[in-house]
Formats: sequence, structure tokens, C-alpha cells
Amino acid sequence: MFLSVHNLLPEYLNYWFVVGLQKFIRVFWYFVIFEFTRYIIIDYIVAFIFWLKGKPRKEQFEEARRKLFIENPFVSVIIPGKNEGKHLFKLTKSLDEQTFSNFELIIVDDGSDDDTPIIGKNLEKLGLIDMFIRNEMRGGKASAANLALRYSKGKYIVHLDADCSFDRDAIEKVLIPFYLDDKIGAVGGNVKVRNYRESLCAKLQAIEYLKTVSVGRIITSYLGIYKIISGAFGAFRKDVIDSIGGWDIGPGLDGDITVKIRKSGYKIFFQPEAVCLTNAPSKFKVLTKQRLRWDKSIIRFRVRKHKDVYFPNANFNWSNFFSLAENVFYNVVLDILWWIYIIDIIINYSSQLQFIIPMNFTLYFVMSYVQMFSIYIFSERREEEKYLWPYVSLMTLYTGTYLRIVRTIAYYKEFFFKRSYEDVWNPYKSSIKAKRAGL
Repeated sequence: MFLSVHNLLPEYLNYWFVVGLQKFIRVFWYFVIFEFTRYIIIDYIVAFIFWLKGKPRKEQFEEARRKLFIENPFVSVIIPGKNEGKHLFKLTKSLDEQTFSNFELIIVDDGSDDDTPIIGKNLEKLGLIDMFIRNEMRGGKASAANLALRYSKGKYIVHLDADCSFDRDAIEKVLIPFYLDDKIGAVGGNVKVRNYRESLCAKLQAIEYLKTVSVGRIITSYLGIYKIISGAFGAFRKDVIDSIGGWDIGPGLDGDITVKIRKSGYKIFFQPEAVCLTNAPSKFKVLTKQRLRWDKSIIRFRVRKHKDVYFPNANFNWSNFFSLAENVFYNVVLDILWWIYIIDIIINYSSQLQFIIPMNFTLYFVMSYVQMFSIYIFSERREEEKYLWPYVSLMTLYTGTYLRIVRTIAYYKEFFFKRSYEDVWNPYKSSIKAKRAGL
């Protein structure tokens, strides 16, 4: 019977049964040692522990929620951006429906050349926003955020992107963790892709966000190594942000301020129940530009600017070390090792590629669906996200090939040429100052 089943298998699977486990591990060492270990074994172990502690965690959150509404702190919601006028009315309506309502809404227009000034001033006159501030000359997103910070009066700062929408309890949920632990300095919201039906590009990003944001950040937050609060939705203690001098010039300012807060001795928390929906790029050309910018920031900030976290000093902290080291290892080091792996296979096993390539795709195909199942366990939108399941099969090409090539190009440009300072995402004058200051 075994032989009959064995004969039904594709030739490439039969090949690996014949050559044995030792050669399988030798050929697929990259997958076995790094990918399977990190994204299946570790994720499922932590997910299981997270599930076991579900009841006491729920009780803790209920008590924290009670404390939040007893104090009812004043909160400043700040929205810095350029050319975001078309999103502002919808955003104000979304925020008007929040279960937590004791907040002011400050919008900073960073030198827009569309109708944003007219729309913003009109919304301010109508009382739909509390303050509209305009930079006549563009200073960059960090500059706009710091300007809003200067005028804000809240105990907590909630930083949003204008093109996002939020669940009705999103503000409430993102504030609750501050009442769990006095050492929490910032809380990240759960960002999901809203326009996933628009294109294949958006669908693949929706799956990626579910893996890396929704589940990935639950894992890293639980392990105490959560390292980036998305600029689309994050909450901060105002006294903490003031003490570190606010946001530094980006790109990568979201991850940068998170590291600055960690280095100041505060904890960072991810709140999966605080849901924000954002529009992802619907075309691969636009996505490539976005990811080149994001990936350059890993070299600029995690490798260069904050390199002090890797060395013993008076302020050395193991959780900060592991937080950044894990990020650099799984993004930069493993990217280099992947190319070494490809060269290894080409040099040593070129005659067996007809067995290696389909098996490699099979491994990643299966792993993608196993990961998707863990997402299904945690998600509050299970029925909606079932739509994405057929597209999971394409994630091997998307993350394993396309995004890896984009990352490699970004790392090369930033490591050797510091190209992030030439990115048009920031005004040239701001980037020059940042380069001189080593930011």
C-alpha cells in the first residue's frame, strides 16, 4: 500500500523520499533553520501561550478600561500630512463616532498645493476640528507632527494618517494599555488594508499586513521586542514624547521614534484590538517606491543611528538589543544569507534544480497557509478575510522574490550611498540638515 501511494506522488516529491532527510536539510537549510523556525515554531508556541492566558488578560484589560473611563483623560489627536484635503471630512466623521470622545483634533497641513487649506479652515469654522495649522513652506512629516505636538494639550497623543478609517472603539482600545502598566510609553494600533479588492497588488499587501502587523506584532509585543509603531495609528504619552524631543526627520520616523522611546526606558505595546484601515498602493510601481523608502530606513536608523543599542554601555538594555537585533537579523542578515543560499544551490546542486525548485515552492506554499491559519485564529474579521485565502498561494513570489529583490536594492543604496537623504518624501533642505546632524 505504501508503494502504491508513493507512486502517486509527483516525481520531485519521490526524489526527496529517496535521498532522505539529511540531504533534504542540507539543500533546504535556509528554510529549515530560519523560515520554519521563526514563522511556524516560534509563532505557534507564543500564540499558544497567548491563548492560554486569554482569560486573565481579558480581566486585566477590563480593569484597565474601567480606569481609563474613570480618569477620562484629555487626548490630542494629531494628523500631519500634505495634500490630504480629500480625506479630511470622512476622517472627522469617523472620529466623531468614537466611543472615547474626550479629545481635541489638530490637523497640520504641511505645505499642500491642493485644496487642503480651504477644506481644513472650513472644517475648523464648522467646529469639526479643533485646530487647523498650515506650514506655508513644506517641512516634512516630522516637522508637521512636532508642530502639532507643540500646540497639543492632551495627556496622550494619538498620531493618525488622514487617509485611514477606524473602528468605533479604536481610540478607546489604543488608550487602554497605558492603564495596564505605568512603564508603557507608547501603543501601536493594528493597521489593516482597506482597499484589498482593488488589485492583486493590494490583495498581497493585505495578506502581508495580516502576517507582519496583526500577528507578527502580537508575537514581538508579547516577547517584549516590539519595535515599530505605525504612523497610521499610534498613541504616545505626551510627557515621554516631549522628553525625547519629538519626531526626527524620516523616512523611517515611525520606527525611529519607537526606538527612542525604548531607549528612554519605556515599554512599547501592540494593541491588536485597536483597528485602523488604510489604503495600500494598488500598483506595483508605487509599492516599489514605498518599500525602497521603508527598507532604506532600516539601514539608516537600525544599523547606523541607533547602533549604540548593540554595545555594552551604562544604558545597555537586553530587550532593546534583541528588539533591534531581531529586526536587523531577519531583514538584513537573512537577506544576505538568502543570496548566499541561492549561490550555494547553483554551484553545488545545479543538476538537481528540477527537484529543488518545485519542492522549494511547495514548502513555502504550505508554510504560507499554516501562517494564514494562525492569522485566522487571532483575527476579528475572519469572514471578510476569507476572501484573501486563494491568493495566499502567491505569497512565495511576492515576499520571497519580489520584496526580497526590492530590499536588496534598498540596502545596497543606503549602506554604500546613503540615498535616503535624497528621497523626495522629505524636503531637500530638511534632509541636508538631517544628514549633517547624523539623524
